[in-house]
Amino acid sequence: MTNKKIVHRQVDQEVENLAQSHEYREDAVLEVLVELQKRYGWLNQHQIEDVGRTLHIPAEKVYGIASFYSLLDVKPKEKNVIRVCDGPVCWLCGGGEVRAAVDRVFTDRAGWSVERTSCLGLCDRAPAAMVNDQQAGPLVFEQIGELEKVWRGQPTDYSVPRPGEMRVMLANAGKVDPDSIHSAVEYGAYKGLLSVLAHSPMDVVAEVEQSGLTGRGGAGFPVGRKWRFVAQANRFPKYIICNADESEPLIFKDRVLIDTNPHAILEGMAIAGYACGATNGYIYIRGEYHVQAERLERAIKQAVQAQYLGKDIQGSGFEFHIHVHRGAGAYICGEETALIESLEGKRGEPRNRPPYPPSEGYKNLPSLVNNVESYAAVPMIAQHGAAWYRSLSTAIIPGTKLYMLLGHVNHPGLFEAPFGLTLRQVINEFGGGMRAGSKFHFALTGGAAGTIVSEKFMDIPIDYASASKGISLGAGAFLICDQRVSPVAFLSNLLNFFRHESCGKCTPCRVGTHRAYEILDGMARQQGHTGEVEELRQLADVMFDSSFCGLGQSVPIPMRSALDNFTEEFAAAERQV
Repeated sequence: MTNKKIVHRQVDQEVENLAQSHEYREDAVLEVLVELQKRYGWLNQHQIEDVGRTLHIPAEKVYGIASFYSLLDVKPKEKNVIRVCDGPVCWLCGGGEVRAAVDRVFTDRAGWSVERTSCLGLCDRAPAAMVNDQQAGPLVFEQIGELEKVWRGQPTDYSVPRPGEMRVMLANAGKVDPDSIHSAVEYGAYKGLLSVLAHSPMDVVAEVEQSGLTGRGGAGFPVGRKWRFVAQANRFPKYIICNADESEPLIFKDRVLIDTNPHAILEGMAIAGYACGATNGYIYIRGEYHVQAERLERAIKQAVQAQYLGKDIQGSGFEFHIHVHRGAGAYICGEETALIESLEGKRGEPRNRPPYPPSEGYKNLPSLVNNVESYAAVPMIAQHGAAWYRSLSTAIIPGTKLYMLLGHVNHPGLFEAPFGLTLRQVINEFGGGMRAGSKFHFALTGGAAGTIVSEKFMDIPIDYASASKGISLGAGAFLICDQRVSPVAFLSNLLNFFRHESCGKCTPCRVGTHRAYEILDGMARQQGHTGEVEELRQLADVMFDSSFCGLGQSVPIPMRSALDNFTEEFAAAERQV
């Protein structure tokens, strides 16, 4: 025992001010940490302690949060940071050589440091990097030294439709000034919202149900059904959440939608709020999307001023507010319950399900979670009706889909078309065919957790049901690889992504992804051993059967499809030693 008086040092005023700006809410801890990281480049011990004291959270919990997210640093670092992507698309586009060149130029340069990152959501600008909070790409050797100045590459232009496109969500891309609400209104923004305000909320829910709109994040769950669950819940308040944390390699469609017409997303969320009985919405956007987060914040401010958001929208009595919440670098937060945990200021680790978010989501209250593309489709349904939306396509699934096409095709990028395209159509009709000198070898379809398929899958119509035939749609991504790419080396790079992004909560995913990468890396370096293909299959089975959440359960999909479709190449790789 001691009678020594404990004297606490005074809380840093800047931390105090940040905490005050968030009304000292415990769930604002991540937002406060992100802001401190932005200002100082890293989080020191005193700042972590002060955040805990002001928000009444144990310092060790604050440290646990700070150390979980890749964009937060608890160790000193240089003022300027270049994060070079080594995800599958950037790897395919020569990202390894580019990263080596960046290392040579900047590693010993005063005030600069170089880091690797799993994926930046800039797949259409591969090989890509982040220079502090600015997006850069495609990187070219001749310009790498200019990264410390203003050169950031050239963003992809989506203003001109491709032959065969059917544009609905992209109808105004290149026409609307994304930073002007006057421009957006000129091209029809908020007409759908004004239309639904003349109808009952349940009528709006019914219209979305009748449209057949399905979730565009990858699962394909009926949007209207999810809305009805939330609308019928008798607990308040309710929340509308937009999942803009597209951290999966190959996926960048949400970024394009935000960049071309952010008001469509805000309008879709407001319609959802009216239909479900919610007055507050949150856009959870990945931490690497600084430009896009700022664009959304400007659009929200403009919409409030124009009375399309806020209190008493257009004199209707309906109130709806939208807040942008920035993530801090964690692929797992794309899973809806992990996203909600992060939104509450916690480590982004998945929850047990059930209960599901429509009954117990944010703050354990009814919450609707849809992704950016899903919300962007809603205003057109509200404006033109369910029958019109169904008439857009003869496919089983109504409406249109945003597709992302990457790799060894003549015209990579993003396009919009109905469901049911074949891989052959995607490559030849929308991608302009294979590049000169390239012959199709395999494709990764759906996203990082999709299927790795051979030429025999070329003519299967692709939708949410086609996974049973061995080719998945997922979020609508296609990475095309030619004869120079080994499926063994490619799968090794893919597992490198998953092992880095595993949250570590459960052993099957944490250990399974690491061990699978070890095996595949050895195979890719011609150091394979007999029996390793069978071990990979066993690992896939264990991860699928016993992982806690969808991340660990989905990793086996590309593993199994690659092993099944390229048996001879994997067999040869395991016999190299």
